Amino acid sequence: MSKETQYSDCGLTQVLRERAAEREKLVERSAAWKAALIKAKKVELLLLDVDGVLTDGTVFYTPEAGEIKGFNTQDGFGLRILQEAGVAVGLITARNSEAVSKRARDLKIKHIYAGSTDKAAAYAEILGKTALWPEQTAYMGDDWLDLPVLIKVGCAFAPANAAPEVRQRVDYVTERSGGQGAVREACELILEAKGLLAAILKKHL
Repeated sequence: MSKETQYSDCGLTQVLRERAAEREKLVERSAAWKAALIKAKKVELLLLDVDGVLTDGTVFYTPEAGEIKGFNTQDGFGLRILQEAGVAVGLITARNSEAVSKRARDLKIKHIYAGSTDKAAAYAEILGKTALWPEQTAYMGDDWLDLPVLIKVGCAFAPANAAPEVRQRVDYVTERSGGQGAVREACELILEAKGLLAAILKKHL
């Protein structure tokens, strides 16, 4: 093999290594994201509102008096990898909906509280069942009904479309809106806080 070929091969190998390293890099995050990592590191349970968080808040009624809701597949994947990493997931929603029940079953969500207008009571019940401390829990909500839980959890999230009174009381406001990847963003933040996100990304490359 000629010296020319050797240098060429070495150069190619270096380029491939650099490209691989670039692919494995995490997205550069905001100062707000980095500040929220401290609280998110302790999270063992992520609780979510549904309308305006897992959906964009729009509700379609069918002629049979049913409801149609749209869910984001990126949110779903985020919840799957979060649970695979050992963080449990739950829903606390004021509405009863078969669509929500089906989505929860598909994602194997363990804690489901539907028709819960008193979300603080539902949260207290979850703490009792799981024996978790408030600082080990996180919640994402978008409206005033969510405030009683948001002010109690260790790490509070709100989607970009949340009411102003909610956004100013949480630890992190996602860049994306409800139903458009906000939950995925929260999942990634928790995983990064636990030092797991890079390894999970590498596994999928």
